[in-house]
Formats: sequence, structure tokens, C-alpha cells
Amino acid sequence: MDKEYSTVGTRMVRTDSLAKVTGKAMYTADVKLPRMLYAKVLRSPYPHARILNIDTSKALKLPGVKAVVTGADTDGVRW
Repeated sequence: MDKEYSTVGTRMVRTDSLAKVTGKAMYTADVKLPRMLYAKVLRSPYPHARILNIDTSKALKLPGVKAVVTGADTDGVRW
């Protein structure tokens, strides 16, 4: 067998198994950093709609809201 492909089809040692089955594994959703912010994406319920205006004033008044980002803030970048 070619030495370059000698790991294909062989068993792999899972070094993270114990941490996963005991609940001690750290996932990205578990990371909490100082002053960390959370984001929520709200999509239009109308596919292919032509959105003329978005009133963000109520959202900005909610406690804890730091910013509301709309398409007008993306400099023409389309996701």
C-alpha cells in the first residue's frame, strides 16, 4: 500500500471521546467572553420582496440592544 494513503481505512484514536461523553468538551456555543455580544438575524418572510424601508426605532429602544444592522449598512455587499 502506498505510504501516503496508509491511514485511509484504519481506525483513528479519538482523543476527545472522554470529554464528549462526560460533558466536559468545550464547543463554540459554550464560549463566553467578557463584553460579548449576541446577534440575531431577522429575514423577510416574503421571498423576493422589494423592501423599501425598515423602521428600526423600536428595536433600538429595547434594553440591551447595541446596534441594528440593515442592508443599508452593508455597503452593497449581498449575502
